[in-house]
Amino acid sequence: MQQIIVIGGGLSGLATAYQIQQQAQAQNLAVNVKVLEKEARFGGKAWSRQESGYLCEWGPNGFLTNKPQTLELCQSLGISEQLLPSNDNARKRFVFSQGKLHKLPHNQIEFLTNSLISFKGKLRIAAEFFVPQRHASSDETLADFTRRRLGAEALNKLIAPMAGGIFAGDPEQMSLQACFPRIYQLEQEYGGLLKAMLRLTRQHHSDKKAGKVVASPAGPGGVLTSFSGGIQELISALSDAIGRANLIQTAAVSQISQLQNGQWQVTSGNEVYTADKIVCATPAFASAEMLQNLDADLANSLQQINYAPLLVVCLGYAQAQIEADLNGFGYLFARGEDEALLGTLWDSSIFAARAPEGKVLLRSMLGGASHPQVMNLDDQQIQQLVQKSLTTTLGIKATPELVQIYRHVQAIPAYGLGHKDLVAKIMARASQYSGLFITGNAYTGVGINDCVAAAVATAKQVLA
Repeated sequence: MQQIIVIGGGLSGLATAYQIQQQAQAQNLAVNVKVLEKEARFGGKAWSRQESGYLCEWGPNGFLTNKPQTLELCQSLGISEQLLPSNDNARKRFVFSQGKLHKLPHNQIEFLTNSLISFKGKLRIAAEFFVPQRHASSDETLADFTRRRLGAEALNKLIAPMAGGIFAGDPEQMSLQACFPRIYQLEQEYGGLLKAMLRLTRQHHSDKKAGKVVASPAGPGGVLTSFSGGIQELISALSDAIGRANLIQTAAVSQISQLQNGQWQVTSGNEVYTADKIVCATPAFASAEMLQNLDADLANSLQQINYAPLLVVCLGYAQAQIEADLNGFGYLFARGEDEALLGTLWDSSIFAARAPEGKVLLRSMLGGASHPQVMNLDDQQIQQLVQKSLTTTLGIKATPELVQIYRHVQAIPAYGLGHKDLVAKIMARASQYSGLFITGNAYTGVGINDCVAAAVATAKQVLA
């Protein structure tokens, strides 16, 4: 029987362990999988917390249904009935710019009448059709790509807020190819974004006319989805399916070493575990520490992946205290606004049962790569900062009845310039060691869908 140890009990580690078990069973392979987690709970940053009747997400609040792996995982776990799609009004998203909220356009007509982008800025975006294609294969920052193809105003008011909302990142440092590979592909395949949209729209209509089932050409689509009890339900289902006896908590791994017979040794405190194969599903910096004595070059490459800090602040109010229309997803801040906040989500408007009857739950994000200094503030200063911002953006002057502050010193991996080459180097180096595998959100995608897809792929490699 193969002994396999997965280090890291976050979503990536649990999903990988589960996939190894499932794929091994399908192949009639005998495996014993153990998951080692340094904390006293499993789930990593995926943690749903009940606070005075409010459901607060410590980390991610859902996933898009535009990719199949997470939905297939839920079906395999038997929790599809617990899936909770977001409300339709969650499709309405806003950007705060120049003193007011602007609804993001959904179509060409809304784009033309939208107040977020100036007339000059709209002309510049339209001129993207005539911008020549960049043929160089070298990486490009998201900011440089946007300025080149769409202009500075589109960068500041559309792309930079999106980068902050997804990655808590700085577009001046973010790799286009690693963060938004589809956008890079569109330019390479069609010569530009507008050219791609026209070609894909024509193809969409042609396929639809021919009776084919097709997705919308406008973008990735999908519905933001969670669970009735929050993302924690996915973690609990994975833990139960793996088997609680196979989950070892408060097991901080200090070192990974390989014995002469090819087996692996994992040191955790006074415990030493032996396995045929090892999967590192911890953050890159944690994997680097464990692998330092085994391979200093591999550890050094892992340490080059930086992480953006993030503060998550949940605020609960009585509905009667808020005059603003919260019929939507929430808002992000345009670049250039005097704000340390990345934005605020209207959680109780996005998903049902996130707040008690007659109450409202808001969730603000602060910091990121652009404002790391907020991590030095104490809780009182953070609360004052967020409440002042909510007064500016939504006119909320009431004192919240609930305040929960969650600190993530190293929250989201930053896919910097050259990230894909760095990941290729890391994986090539790790592959030199038989039975060593590395996975997680630091490499090929930061979202829940990305973590699940990586888990499926890693499990296949482990059992190959």
